[in-house]
Amino acid sequence: MNRKATRYLAATLTAATLLTGCTGSWNDPNPPADPELNVYFGNFATRPKHLDPVRSYSSEEGLFLDQIYEPPLQYHFLKRPYELEPATAKELPEVTFLNEQLEPIPDGEKPAYSLITIKLKPGTLYQPHPAFAKDQEGNPLYLFSTPEESAPYTLLQDFPVQDTRLLTSDDYIYQLKRMGDPINKSPLIGLMSDYIVGMKEFGQQVKEARQEGQWLDLRDFDMEGLQKVDDLTYTIRIKGVYPQFNYWLAMRFFSPIPFEADRFYHNPGFEEKNLTLDWNPIGTGPFMMTRNVPNREIILERNPNYRDDFFPSEGTGSDAEKGYLADAGKRLPFIDKAIFRYEKGATAKWSKFTQGYYDRSGDDSSNINTATFDHAFTVGPDGLELSKAMAGRGIVLDEEVQPSIFYTGFNMLDPVVGGYTEDKQKLRQAISIAFNDQEYIDIFKNGLGQTAHGPIPPGLFGYKSGQAGMNGYVFDWDEKTNSPVRKSIEYAKQLLSEAGYPNGRHAETGKPLILYMDTTAQDTSPTADWYKKQFAKLNIQLEFRTTDYPRFKEKMRQGNTQIFRWGWLADYPDPENFLFLLDSRQGLVKCQCNGSNSTNYDNPEFDRLYDQVKSLPNGPERLAAINQMVAIAQQDSPWIWGFNRKDFYLSNQWVKNTKRHGISQATLKYVRLDQPVREEKQVAWNAPNIVPLLGSIGLLLALIIPGIGAYRRRQKLTIETE
Repeated sequence: MNRKATRYLAATLTAATLLTGCTGSWNDPNPPADPELNVYFGNFATRPKHLDPVRSYSSEEGLFLDQIYEPPLQYHFLKRPYELEPATAKELPEVTFLNEQLEPIPDGEKPAYSLITIKLKPGTLYQPHPAFAKDQEGNPLYLFSTPEESAPYTLLQDFPVQDTRLLTSDDYIYQLKRMGDPINKSPLIGLMSDYIVGMKEFGQQVKEARQEGQWLDLRDFDMEGLQKVDDLTYTIRIKGVYPQFNYWLAMRFFSPIPFEADRFYHNPGFEEKNLTLDWNPIGTGPFMMTRNVPNREIILERNPNYRDDFFPSEGTGSDAEKGYLADAGKRLPFIDKAIFRYEKGATAKWSKFTQGYYDRSGDDSSNINTATFDHAFTVGPDGLELSKAMAGRGIVLDEEVQPSIFYTGFNMLDPVVGGYTEDKQKLRQAISIAFNDQEYIDIFKNGLGQTAHGPIPPGLFGYKSGQAGMNGYVFDWDEKTNSPVRKSIEYAKQLLSEAGYPNGRHAETGKPLILYMDTTAQDTSPTADWYKKQFAKLNIQLEFRTTDYPRFKEKMRQGNTQIFRWGWLADYPDPENFLFLLDSRQGLVKCQCNGSNSTNYDNPEFDRLYDQVKSLPNGPERLAAINQMVAIAQQDSPWIWGFNRKDFYLSNQWVKNTKRHGISQATLKYVRLDQPVREEKQVAWNAPNIVPLLGSIGLLLALIIPGIGAYRRRQKLTIETE
């Protein structure tokens, strides 16, 4: 037998021995974990752009930030409807109504201001961080004068000394000042400057005071509406009445930032090494970020200084039956470490989930897509059900009805599709009829969603279902099916003709109507082809103007778009959080800020009613104003109303407390893992199939053994001849 064959046989036998004798999962992509640690394995498909809580607004970033930062309030994990509760706050804020002289007013008198008093729990500590490190004299240990001095440090782990300190009211005040500082580009600066007294003036003051490259200690500048009462109490004074402000106090924008961290991250030479707050968070929450390599993985670990926090003892509906109260009263968090892998490919993500190497099907908004949908679900008599394969593995299904809307927007400043005259309204209404969003849901979203008829999604005050909520400019009511049906294409063509474009051509010049959709996706995608077909129903040509995301955002800010796709996930469960998307003062061009009115819609009557709605409690008066606003928006049609999303999430059987929250992402601390079950299932689900390998070995032996016999006979013959 030659040497090559011998080596091949040895390697084959070794592989067979290893595979059959392996006690763990032979194909586990995760590194060996410390058996003493409870480690969660997840994934993300969109790399975070901002990790500074004053700037970050995306849900993908919230997956990480909301486990690290703690605003004063949080949402109860289990209760529905959604309910606020204290986080770092000792109790829910106290609100006092004031007159122009800043004096409390009696009931019935119109307030000029609302004074919001927030009292904090004592004893809350920050995570360990070098920003808090001090020398023997009490001076900052890591404060440098030149880039050369800071050169030895490239990662937070390079700083040998780390420390902590108590959370104080100063930290919340400092963050609000950071929000008002234009250099931080907070997406809330426009909205909050209209509410928090003195924020606009504060922004101008620090802008004038700052010299290029200089760090400003914001403690040296006052904002009129902020006041420290004591180390654990502060107040925020806002203009008028704004009942929804408490919801903002449960968002990461209002989380504390210690001035020490701001100073630390402005050390010379740090920015070039990504030693910034936008890359390295510092918080009081249950977890801290210990590794941030967004092209590969992001790791969160338990904050050793986390305050006393316990699993809720109350729930809603069938929570007890589903086991969501089994951990009531236990200390949080349950896991020690969370490893999130950057996993863009849906197939690879799904494969690792079904092998047991990811604990959930998805941790961000990518979750389950068309490629994996058929493997996960089947349509049963009661609607969507787990497939037999998934049910057989004990997979847990959770539904999340997230208040959201995904729409196609018209730039209302555009000379062709914008404007408020009747002909412009009819043009947009005609396109809205042709644009069949239900078809889009069925084809591209696996039917997970429902067609929207206005700006308010299901589940919020002011939403109407059935005929009462139907958009009569796009749909008719079918008495036979007791449901809305889209108006005919013939009617849409009639509207298009009345808009000045008979058969898709300009009534005077005869030129074809060509419209442009601005996007970051290639126009060769299946969705792009579908979009073109919708407009082609009216003989309108749709062209795509494709740019990268930064350029697209810049075009949106400058008002240089025509048609675009957009979406909104609720910040808080109130209709005002969707109606403000059409408030002219939030227009991207008008406010010259990161406003939320992407279409630059500007209707004075809508704005007037909005001012009423945002200051009224839920009741008949507020509902009447909302109804008027929805009717105005439906007629103006600044959006093709799109759809409201419904999401389904899958968890492996060893993941406990899987209930999803439609608003808050600060839920990792509630997750518990049964690691022995995970290890057992990983081995069972990934047992190597060695039958083909053994067959190869048998075939090889069948070829080799006769050769060995022939070789020995030749050797014997040679000896005898000699």
